[in-house]
Amino acid sequence: MGEPHGVGIVGLGVISGQYLTTLADHPGVRVAAVTDLDPGRAEQVAAGLPGARVAADLDDLLADDDVSTVLDLTTPGVHAAVALACAAAGKDRYGEKPLAADLDASRQVVAAAARAGTRVGCAPDTVLGTGVQTARAAVESGLVGTPTAATATWVSAGHEHWHPHPDFYYAVGGGPLLDMGPYYLTSLVHLLGPVAWVQGAASRSRDTRTIASGPRAGQAVPVDVATHVTGVLGHADGALSTVTVSFDAVASHARPLEVHGTQGSLVVPDPNRFAGDVELNRLGGDGWEVLPPGAGFVDAGRGIGLLEMVGAAGSPASGPGSRPAPRASGDVGLHVMEVMSGLLASSESGHRVEVTTQPAVPPLVPLTPPGVWRG
Repeated sequence: MGEPHGVGIVGLGVISGQYLTTLADHPGVRVAAVTDLDPGRAEQVAAGLPGARVAADLDDLLADDDVSTVLDLTTPGVHAAVALACAAAGKDRYGEKPLAADLDASRQVVAAAARAGTRVGCAPDTVLGTGVQTARAAVESGLVGTPTAATATWVSAGHEHWHPHPDFYYAVGGGPLLDMGPYYLTSLVHLLGPVAWVQGAASRSRDTRTIASGPRAGQAVPVDVATHVTGVLGHADGALSTVTVSFDAVASHARPLEVHGTQGSLVVPDPNRFAGDVELNRLGGDGWEVLPPGAGFVDAGRGIGLLEMVGAAGSPASGPGSRPAPRASGDVGLHVMEVMSGLLASSESGHRVEVTTQPAVPPLVPLTPPGVWRG
């Protein structure tokens, strides 16, 4: 595999632990530097990463010759600034979703990377696991016939019930659509192709939320975004998807994702996870059957998208000396952002909104066992 690929991490909040579980011991990458607004947290993380140094700030990290790719785990409102700085420094950037806090900033991120000749990767990479990829393989092999429709549903009472600092979930760049929507919408792009138009509706149940746990329990957080969004996506190939995401409901019995076609229906597992049972009900069959995993990175975790992007995941689409477009790509991230922006714009205008970006759907991930992608 050669020398490990140098990674610098910006932002060391709760999600960073999941990424480090995937990256810390992987022979194909080395965490060379970390930085965070809380220097003590950065020191603590670096202490568990042999050879990693604490960078004073983003500029210091970008000046490090050992850092080839920046892993951006900051909050959504900072994503564009970090990504633009990475492009200016000639560094590739892989970041958490969404690509940026709004559509204009997302377009700037992709354009800046194109001018600089750098690459942009964007979560979610959960879609590269065996759950969504096995379902996609079933669709592509014709098991549901011609795809006609899909449904995607995610509801909760709001992140303030468990997160001690939920402010950014209710600021611009947050809300159930921009926070959870990317898991479902990216999955739908993999399953049914890009979206050509959207029509949406949205609401906000209240103007403040009360933090339920942690040192700020009882404090009110202002709500500046829609907290219930629903809509229809018209895919370029003709299928229609119905999507609902909400911070205004307690629970749902609905399956996270279902795909329907002329010859069968699929239940797709939770796209916020990498695995789960894919169920198929064939026309004229005997009911639901569980399909064995047939595609995707087996037992993957957050960070597999970065590994694939840098050629360290053992996938045939990657490899030393090659620079293929990452499967968890900025182009798909931009498309998903345009879909989300379109749903919100449509909810205000009452009209259908055309989607201008039409990215290539990333290649199917072959069934890749841990012994391969973990090096």
